[in-house]
Order: sequence, then structure tokens, then C-alpha cells
Amino acid sequence: MGERLTDAALDTLFRTARSYNGYTDQPVDEADLRAIWDLMKMGPTSANQLPARMVWCTSDDAKQKLADCASEGNRQKILDAPVTVIIGMDIDFHEHLPELFPHTDAKSWFDGNTPLRETSAMRNSSLQGGYLILAARALGLDTGPMSGFDNGKVDAAFFADTPSVRSNFITTLGHGDASTVHPRSPRPDFERFNTVA
Repeated sequence: MGERLTDAALDTLFRTARSYNGYTDQPVDEADLRAIWDLMKMGPTSANQLPARMVWCTSDDAKQKLADCASEGNRQKILDAPVTVIIGMDIDFHEHLPELFPHTDAKSWFDGNTPLRETSAMRNSSLQGGYLILAARALGLDTGPMSGFDNGKVDAAFFADTPSVRSNFITTLGHGDASTVHPRSPRPDFERFNTVA
């Protein structure tokens, strides 16, 4: 059984964490990216599908290629961030289920059912993207998730060799510059959007 996290840890993950529009010059190296993956891969997905496929854009060329696919308001954010991550989703994730979920024939649940695979890939890669954000925060990094980009262009630019992989969303990654955040938007009380049945 897990132990309740300290208030400081909860602040780091949720209460005082923010989405950043800009970052300091402090670098993010490949060891940081691997550490994020090693945490986020442990988060639950349906039948351990793990459909997310990440592209970590660290080079100027990769960031420019991605910025060219983004809305005008997001281009400079991508270019200036130490890293921008494309969270993709593999529609053929089920091909890996004999390895990832070996105690039953889960692959057969998805064989020949593309709509089910698309729904599952979207749902579970979105979960994994959330885990990425929390893993980054837990490791002292910050993110700026965004959906202002052309999915078709991103898919053509980054996933042309793997047509079963499609982009879900992207996020910048680095050590956040506090001057680039807006005032926190409202977060309603429990009663507003919740029902206990």
C-alpha cells in the first residue's frame, strides 16, 4: 500500500505546478528524458497497452520542423524550449500485447477492429502524456502542454516511416521561467463538476 505524499510533494505535482510558456537556459539532457520515461512507463494503461510513441525534439532542426507545423502562437515556444515532446499514439499497439500483456490473448481483442484500436490508443496515450507531465514535475522539470498544431503535418514530418503512429499532443519541457506564466485560472470546488452516486 502506498503512503500519502507530503504537502511539498503534492505542491510539486499539482498545487503550485504550472504550465510554462518559457524556460531558463538550464539544459535538459538525454539522461533526464530517459528518467522521465522510466517513471511514466510505470503508469497504468488498459491491458498495459503503452501505445504512446514519443519524439523528443532537442536539436534545432527537429524543433524547427515541429514549429513549422504549429500555430503561430506556439512556434516560438517550441523553438525556445530546451525540448519539445511529441506524444504520438500507435494504432497498432496490439501487436506488442503478447509481450506486454502475456497472461492472456489480448491481441485478439483488437485484431481487425481499427475503430477500437484508435479509441484505445487515444485514451491510453493521453494517459501516458499525463504521466509524462507528472514525471517531469517529480524530477524537477516543467512542461507546457499544447494542442495548437496541425496533426497531419506533424504526422507527415515525424511519423512518415511509421504510418500506424499518429500525433496526439505536444509539450515543451525544461526548467520553467516563472515570468512566463499567466495568473492561475479558476479551479472549481468539488460540488461544481462532481456527483457522488
